[in-house]
Amino acid sequence: MHPDKELKFSETVRVRFNETDPLGIVWHGHYIVYFEDGREAFGRHFGLSYLDIQRNGFVTPIVKSTCEHFLPLKYGETFRIETTFVNSISAKMIFRYELFNEANQLVCSGETVQVFLDNEGNLQLYNPEFFQKWKEKMGIS
Repeated sequence: MHPDKELKFSETVRVRFNETDPLGIVWHGHYIVYFEDGREAFGRHFGLSYLDIQRNGFVTPIVKSTCEHFLPLKYGETFRIETTFVNSISAKMIFRYELFNEANQLVCSGETVQVFLDNEGNLQLYNPEFFQKWKEKMGIS
């Protein structure tokens, strides 16, 4: 992978009825769930799923999340989640999200930051070996 390229994955999702308010508009709290949908799709595609992380003896809690809303999504619409891995030298995973409606308009954007904890709950100050190997395999180390 060329160093200037971003590691990105897109997933299409349909808004479900239970995600909307009485006006049929997606409730703001669901956008963080959509970010997780994008992160999980990214992980499955690139071999960095929660199960992969767990099998290596770590968990990755979110320590920061941001979300900016620009346009509403409504019941029945489909939208695209673009999830981008933001490389960092620190022992953390940063993901950037952009949600686009059917007209390809930016609906929402945000970011999450996750850290690595071992099975005893100890914060990892350096990249776990499996994560460093994954980054090397992806050409982003």
